[in-house]
Amino acid sequence: MPAVHHKLLLEDALQDSPQTRSLLSVFEEDSGMLTDYTNQLLQTLQRVFGAQSEMGLATEQLSQQLLDYEKKNFALGKGDEEVISTLQNFAKTVGELNSLHSDLASQMADSMVFPLIQFREKDLTEISTLKEIFSIATDEHEAAMVKYSRLPKKKENEKLKADLVKEVAYTRRKQHQASLQYYCALNALQYRKRVAMLEPMLGYTQAQISFFKKGIELVSKKMENFLSSVSKMTQNIQAQLDVEAEAMRTSQKELLSVEDTVYMPDKDTDSFNRTLIQKAGYLNIRNKTGLVTTAWDRLFFFTQGGNLMCQPRGAVAGGMVLDLDNSSVMAVECEDRRYCFQITSPSGKTSMILQAESKKEYEEWICTVNNISRQIYLTDNPEAVAIRLNQTAIQAVTPITSFEKRQDGLPNPDRAKPGGVHTSGTDSQKTGTAPEPADLIAPGTPIQFDIMLPASEFQDQNRTGGRRTNPFGETDDCTTESDDSLLQQVFVVRFQGSMAVRCGNNQEVIYEAMRQVLAARAIHNIFRTTESHLMVTSSSLSLIDPQTQVTRISFQLEEVCQFAAHQENGRLMGFVVEGRDWSDGNEEGEPSFSAFVFESNTEGEKICYTINLAKEITEAKKDPDALAKLMKNMPLTNAGKFLLLEPETDNSNPRESQEDLESEA
Repeated sequence: MPAVHHKLLLEDALQDSPQTRSLLSVFEEDSGMLTDYTNQLLQTLQRVFGAQSEMGLATEQLSQQLLDYEKKNFALGKGDEEVISTLQNFAKTVGELNSLHSDLASQMADSMVFPLIQFREKDLTEISTLKEIFSIATDEHEAAMVKYSRLPKKKENEKLKADLVKEVAYTRRKQHQASLQYYCALNALQYRKRVAMLEPMLGYTQAQISFFKKGIELVSKKMENFLSSVSKMTQNIQAQLDVEAEAMRTSQKELLSVEDTVYMPDKDTDSFNRTLIQKAGYLNIRNKTGLVTTAWDRLFFFTQGGNLMCQPRGAVAGGMVLDLDNSSVMAVECEDRRYCFQITSPSGKTSMILQAESKKEYEEWICTVNNISRQIYLTDNPEAVAIRLNQTAIQAVTPITSFEKRQDGLPNPDRAKPGGVHTSGTDSQKTGTAPEPADLIAPGTPIQFDIMLPASEFQDQNRTGGRRTNPFGETDDCTTESDDSLLQQVFVVRFQGSMAVRCGNNQEVIYEAMRQVLAARAIHNIFRTTESHLMVTSSSLSLIDPQTQVTRISFQLEEVCQFAAHQENGRLMGFVVEGRDWSDGNEEGEPSFSAFVFESNTEGEKICYTINLAKEITEAKKDPDALAKLMKNMPLTNAGKFLLLEPETDNSNPRESQEDLESEA
């Protein structure tokens, strides 16, 4: 290494000539530049050390993350056993590399960063301190020389002169000593800076070489075999991915090659399915945001059993919105929007308005909700039941000339109680031949789907002899309490429809009326029904509004000539009422018949059993002995009434509750 040619001569320190001062300024400038460079180099070395320390922490975290893959229990992680074992081997290798990185960081701290910090704190700080001391000593010497130079020439003061001479000598000696130390430090700095620049890089290189040597020992032949197997495994996975990607591209191309009508919300090209018992899709639901303002939200709805579920976008699971059992659904006009329908709970307290995006979705949702409301999903084969009901609906608008196809499904005319039917013998029943539909119901007969008119007008329209009741609950003819005291039973029913029929002595007319009423409702999407209370007493049948307790329509028991429950759908029942038609001018009037169809919450046979018992009581009243025998054979309540069934209303005594409400009216 070449020697240093530039240095400050110590012999020139005492004289402190301008040449010496000029050379000193060069050394001071060099020292200042060295200080700035040293600070910058130290920051860079500390950054390298920090990166290496972070590398050790990162590799440690990486090792832990590889081990955590097994604990995640991915829902789609089946078949990852080979990947898990491979990651565990990698975690072990990364853990060993982490120890090497930690050792490397420690060596960098000792042999790279620490020497430069020591050089800055010891040598460069010493130069700065000596420079300050030299500057102070120079200022003191200059001040002493100024005082000495001001000594008077004429009036010499020996004592003052001696003091100033001592002060000059002292400050000059002090300046000389400070300059000597300062010059020596500056001369030595020329050598120390070279060592300070080389020593950190020597330590860095040695630490890296040691790290690489240990790494080579770690990556042995066994490790090479492991890496080779992992490489083959990734290549196989990539090959499988390429095959799958090609299959997905082909499938995507086929799916995108369809006609544009697939993307149209209301293409009206496909016929809708009436036999659905499950449905899912997006619907708009109408929500109330204020007293008169509403908002429509698009949500995903689906049916699950007898429940309507809703799942907002992004939600993990759906929640129940409405119980569809015994609910009603109907098309509505709402805010000038198309394809709107309303679902109402059986109690009528809860309802919602929904909007479908197409005619097909609109029809299928209405049919699906209607099928679920009938509890078809609870049967053993709900799909077959739905198809059979749909076929029944189709037959309703197709003329049937023969009952040959329904011989197997004909109800037994001689059904036993409690589904007994009050019938009179007919030639068709004796001979076993089934009557034609035209013999039972005239083609094109209108159907009444709700009892909305006053009772007298309704009876006139259906040509029945039913008795109209006063809106305030008071009947036109006074009936003694004893007439109804023996029997009184209330059933919750929903009126399905009524129509004029041609005969009242054949139970087949009731089944045909049921078929036509239900089919007409399905064809015309009329699914909403009105809930009423059917009160059966020993003298009459009354249909009562459960809210107002006003009797909508009432029939004397002797007017009911036929009643029966459906064999397949046990909740359906109906009866035929006989009246008189005076339109021909006949004084006695021609007999006319009307069939009424109901759906009940209980079995229809129980209602038929109660009506049959009421008729027996009516017949037994004519003979006191027969009445006493009947009362002896039947269980009675504490009030002396026939004990039949538990009442279906919330009131324990329907007649008392009815009388209370009528009094309030």
